[in-house]
Amino acid sequence: MQLLESGEMYLETILILSEQQSCVRSVDVANYTGYSKPSVSRAVNLLKDNGYIAIDDFGYITLKESGRAVATRIYQRHRLLTEFLMLLGVNAETAEEDACKIEHDISDESFARICEHVEHYRPEIPTE
Repeated sequence: MQLLESGEMYLETILILSEQQSCVRSVDVANYTGYSKPSVSRAVNLLKDNGYIAIDDFGYITLKESGRAVATRIYQRHRLLTEFLMLLGVNAETAEEDACKIEHDISDESFARICEHVEHYRPEIPTE
């Protein structure tokens, strides 16, 4: 199944939340995103039905291998695109918002070139 941008966003959110807390439930996703609980419930069930996540009897959500792969890819893009925009002089808040819009649509080729650019121009961290 081809995942839509909204599905990618939900997977990314679940990944982020799972790094911040021990358990993730639909209500946590709703609180983080600001989406309604019924909307999140519907999306989460679609992700479950398509094998991206598992939900246990207590409502705890875990990423399956395919879901983790998508979430990790999108989150990596988000972080690097944010850094890239900030290197260009964009303020952090705007960079975060714009990266979120770009991360789903950018081609692999363009993203690879941006990665190279960021690696080349990333400020050196002094070693002691």
